[in-house]
Amino acid sequence: MDLYEKIKELAAQKNISIRQLEEKLGFANATLRRWNKNKPSVDKIQAVAKYFNVSVDYLLGIEDDKKPRFSPELNDAIENAEAYEGTPLTDQDKAILRGVIAAYLENRDKNKG
Repeated sequence: MDLYEKIKELAAQKNISIRQLEEKLGFANATLRRWNKNKPSVDKIQAVAKYFNVSVDYLLGIEDDKKPRFSPELNDAIENAEAYEGTPLTDQDKAILRGVIAAYLENRDKNKG
């Protein structure tokens, strides 16, 4: 299933039309339909994922699990994190931070059982 089909399915589950979804997200009319032929920007994919509370990886078909690895609050904290000196973290720093958190959570869950 491609990106647009997944979005249509998620919208149907919430009983909203694609046009209503575009309005809620502040997208221009037919933006989502154009994703059949054009590559969407990362920020727009993230907005759709956040709206439906699914992972970007799920929307892109990378993983089958709908649930995001991290809560929206944790994702926001990572995105807005700053280094000690107050400079923004690089994308590489954020990826490393997500990896460390994911490893911690996986290890914690293994030790619970």
